Amino acid sequence: MQKTCMPDQLPSDMERQKQTKIHSVTSSGGFKIAILVILILLLLIPIVMIRSLINERSHRADAAEESIMEAWGSQFTLYGPVIRIPVVEREEIRTKTEKEGEKIEIIIHNNALWLTPKDVNIRADFSAQKKRRGIFSVALFSGNVSLSGSFTLERVKNELKQNQTIYPQQAEIIVGLASQKGIRRIIKADWNSSELFFKPGNRNFSFYDPPPPGRFQDKMISSGYSDNNGINASSPFDTTGVNTFDIQFAVQGGKSIRALPVGEVTQARIQADWPSPSFQGGFLPTAYTLSDNGFDAEWEISYLSRSIPLFWFTDERGGDYDGKINLRGELFGVDFFKPLDHYALNERAVKYAVLFLVIPFLTLFFLEVFSQKSIHPAQYLLSGLANIIFYLLLLSISEHLSFSAAYLIAAAALTGMMTLYARSLVETWVRSAYMGLVMTVLYLILYITLNVEDWALLIGSIVTFMITGVVMFLTRKLDWSSLNVKEEKRR
Repeated sequence: MQKTCMPDQLPSDMERQKQTKIHSVTSSGGFKIAILVILILLLLIPIVMIRSLINERSHRADAAEESIMEAWGSQFTLYGPVIRIPVVEREEIRTKTEKEGEKIEIIIHNNALWLTPKDVNIRADFSAQKKRRGIFSVALFSGNVSLSGSFTLERVKNELKQNQTIYPQQAEIIVGLASQKGIRRIIKADWNSSELFFKPGNRNFSFYDPPPPGRFQDKMISSGYSDNNGINASSPFDTTGVNTFDIQFAVQGGKSIRALPVGEVTQARIQADWPSPSFQGGFLPTAYTLSDNGFDAEWEISYLSRSIPLFWFTDERGGDYDGKINLRGELFGVDFFKPLDHYALNERAVKYAVLFLVIPFLTLFFLEVFSQKSIHPAQYLLSGLANIIFYLLLLSISEHLSFSAAYLIAAAALTGMMTLYARSLVETWVRSAYMGLVMTVLYLILYITLNVEDWALLIGSIVTFMITGVVMFLTRKLDWSSLNVKEEKRR
């Protein structure tokens, strides 16, 4: 008697076949790897958000620094001294008419001759300290700056035209500043052995190109920007000899010091008790010494190595000299550099975030294979989120503690969490210890990389090579269809 299948049994068999087929696909190695890749790509979204948070906190720190420095004098920039001598230029315009014949009209132009020093010696001695506002801090300094040297008219005499008349008795010596708040008081001011009396203002001598109207201009003005920052004094000029000056004043500022090499020969020496200077600008020091107690740097700059002219003329509006816009690129000086900028280190750490997703995932993957314990994609996702939280912990703790201490705390917390989580998944301390070992080595390599920026690429390349080699070695006998090791199957 022939047996027939009952109709109600057919859907059950088909459903079992369908479930078997789905299980064979979902249990394959290719499907597992595809899921892990998708999870890594999804986890890049919170990484981008944390990177944006780091930039936001960094900008907030910059704003706090600017607000602290605004009342202190901002970044200190010195340009000068220079001499301004009034020049009257007579211009004759001849016209002819039939009734009046030849007519001569004389137009008077009130111009100015600007002279740079024959030699200038800049000496600066500063004491620096950190000022805090909330969790943010900035390096502020105060001290004395002295300017000494001489002026002569010898290089200008042959350039004066017959219709130009100079008035040396009305000459002025001018010292420009980036911020008027940067100067505290005049200690000494000698001109040809006579005392100078300085007044505010730079008489239109400025290396700043005035900002365009709008929000940027409003921001510059609110932060102390002015095209007339500086001091000037009457200094009757001897056109036949050498004019000497010796000026010393107390100044203050923050973050950086800049000076303009205006002399035919400019010699400068800057000393400060800040142990981590960063020399910047168009000229590096010819000699310097560094110690835990501070730095001492010297410059010697010739007019042949810069684009600033020895003298120039301007009209009554201060125009006709386009070179002043380019003076900004001639500045030299030093930044009071923070040895460890934790925001920069956090930014660099996030760049390696993908590595901290791939390697823990690979570690869990191998623990799953060798322990024969199935790990759900949601558990991979949780482990990935835990590793991303490391960067959030590092950022928040480093704002209150040193970066090294913050890194140690965050790394220890995440290593412990990942080890305990692996223990709950594979149910053995021996195998879960591998996760702790991997995370410890990974965080150690990252810390070394963050502190040796010049070697970062080499270290990253070697680590990537070694990881690839280890993965290739561990997967050489892996049956990707069943996720079993062939030797274990034979046993």
